[in-house]
Amino acid sequence: MSAISHLQPAAIWHNFDLLTQVPRPSGHLEKVQKFLLDWAAEKGIDAHMDEAGNVLMYKPATPGYEDCKYVTLQGHMDMVPQKTPDSPHNFETDPIVTRIDGEWVKATGTTLGADDGMAVATIMAIFEDDSIPHGPLEGFITTDEETTMYGVNHMADGELKGEILLNLDNETHGEMVTGSAGGINLTAELEYKPVSVEEGDVAVKVVLTGLRGGHSGLEINEGRANANKCMARIVMDGITNFEARLATWNGGNMRNAIPRHCEVVLTLPQENVAEFCETVNGEWADTLRDEFGYIEHDLKLTAEATDLPKDLVPEEIQDNLVNAVTACHNGPLRFIPHLPSIVETSANLAIIEIADGKAFFKDLVRSSSDSMRQLCCDTIESAFVMAGMKVEFDGAYPAWQPSPESPIVELMKQVYRELFNEENKVNVCHAGLECSVILSHCPGMDVVSFGPTLRSPHTPDERLLIDSVGKYYDFVLETLKRIPRK
Repeated sequence: MSAISHLQPAAIWHNFDLLTQVPRPSGHLEKVQKFLLDWAAEKGIDAHMDEAGNVLMYKPATPGYEDCKYVTLQGHMDMVPQKTPDSPHNFETDPIVTRIDGEWVKATGTTLGADDGMAVATIMAIFEDDSIPHGPLEGFITTDEETTMYGVNHMADGELKGEILLNLDNETHGEMVTGSAGGINLTAELEYKPVSVEEGDVAVKVVLTGLRGGHSGLEINEGRANANKCMARIVMDGITNFEARLATWNGGNMRNAIPRHCEVVLTLPQENVAEFCETVNGEWADTLRDEFGYIEHDLKLTAEATDLPKDLVPEEIQDNLVNAVTACHNGPLRFIPHLPSIVETSANLAIIEIADGKAFFKDLVRSSSDSMRQLCCDTIESAFVMAGMKVEFDGAYPAWQPSPESPIVELMKQVYRELFNEENKVNVCHAGLECSVILSHCPGMDVVSFGPTLRSPHTPDERLLIDSVGKYYDFVLETLKRIPRK
């Protein structure tokens, strides 16, 4: 066991530590599904996996609480697999290596997986402890929330028994979320016939790395650099002023993570290479540091000779693709007019892959307004269509509109005030939460989202505030104790 298993409260930290030993990147959840079902069987907990791969657990009420409303405790089992460039970590096979850094728990070189491993650990802690007073409970641990929300999108209508949904996927203790943005995936693709490298040309690899990245919902408004958008400016300069030709482009790896890393391979006439590399390593590096240095402290941009590629993107298609990346909207499009501190509509140009006769652009558009989401999609689609690309949309999920009168929110405000002698903030957020989709399958549920304090999710700097975990867990337990009677 690691040092975190000895933190307090022991029940939740011990289970989170167990969970860090089980690989669970989005799209590869077989090991964690088996782990959860085996754990439940060992503890004598009624559990099963539904057709969508979600794990459901059930626990009857403790004596005297049988007539309380049924509560669903919910979180997702998958985690975002992001790591530092020098990390050898394999998310499909290796455990997460945790460490204590002052007030925080972090991972070594990778995402921590507290998003949303803390929810899973909470459910485990409550379900194995028969001393906790509560009404009837079910645990609902979902699949692939971070990529497609597959688990909730494919759950059966009426699958859940709960009248109250406690979503444990918020990232600030002292805040309850009662509404969130909807989203949709946009994919643009193009096939092309590669052409040969010009005789006498040599190859240069341009690498932009060390960016902070981050959650494309929670941190899209913080001015962080998007590696793909930055690289487009450099590639366009190379094409326009140095006779560069594009061979390959590889940037980003998750739709919901601001891309932290991008590399391209270009070819240039031999006589232009030295000046181009000097421009990238000097002027462009200085420009990006001037623009983003206040937040991107570890930004690193390099251009150096590399092996000659086997082929190139045809010149006209190359120009169209680079123009499309340049024109594509990225970042906030609009803030909520009556809540101007909260992003209403945004886009994240998350992934670009160009090589071997194929180009893929992958974007995630978020909005709490259906009409503005459509506008953002139309704007981006127009740029890609003009480049000759085929554009498709999938994975749409609706916005979660706040309920003006939520009994569970009012109860939890009171509980929080009594526990901590301060007010619990009630907010809406720009991140996409599963609550909206669950409500579409289970209309009428009373829903709220909350959790311990987590920072920089979806990056290797993800960290969990130790002190917040105990307060959060006390809040969960006292809420369960005071769930209204039917």
